[in-house]
Amino acid sequence: MIRVHVFVEGQTEETFLNRLLYPYFIQMSIFLNAILVRTSSMGKGGVVSYAKIKPQINNKCLEDKSAFVSTMFDLFRLPPDFPGRNDAGKISDPLQRACVLEKHMAQNIQYSNFLPNLLVHEFEGLLYSEPGKFSQWFDDKTVDVLRTERTSYPSPEYINDGPETAPSKRILRVCSNYEKPLHGTNIALAIGLDRIRSECHHFDEWLRRLSALSLNK
Repeated sequence: MIRVHVFVEGQTEETFLNRLLYPYFIQMSIFLNAILVRTSSMGKGGVVSYAKIKPQINNKCLEDKSAFVSTMFDLFRLPPDFPGRNDAGKISDPLQRACVLEKHMAQNIQYSNFLPNLLVHEFEGLLYSEPGKFSQWFDDKTVDVLRTERTSYPSPEYINDGPETAPSKRILRVCSNYEKPLHGTNIALAIGLDRIRSECHHFDEWLRRLSALSLNK
């Protein structure tokens, strides 16, 4: 059994991993273990500073050398001390920007069992893979707005990282009662992993890298 520890930002991402990704990978004898990042000695959740998360990743890479360690962090609002921010800031394409940041992160961690990954731009971006699935919880007018926004971009991963135009901000603007822990994973489940992968190419590439681990065992 191949083990992969995945650091996530919040409870919704943790649930998403456990309910959508875990069942998919366990069929390949790849065990995914979600780990909620710590923000303080008492608090958990959110990447508030790279200095706080780097020791957690380092420790996990060292304490479990027979396993792999990965991340599922949002590209949106990465902290200022995240490695590669200056280089990535010059790149307009968000998928390329994420790749540059992941490369810098890998160089900064420097453990061969570390596989960095960023969501482009955030978890809610995945939900734009099929806006019609919002209809189970929200009205048709809301769904129409989300569909129009989706068709305005090449893929959900291009729905941008502006402070008021990021995926989560757009959803909240038309779904004022949207609650990430309640609706986020349920909508993702309704969409299905295959659809999300076909729409979100950077996300799909991460899953391909994880799947390839079973070929190298």
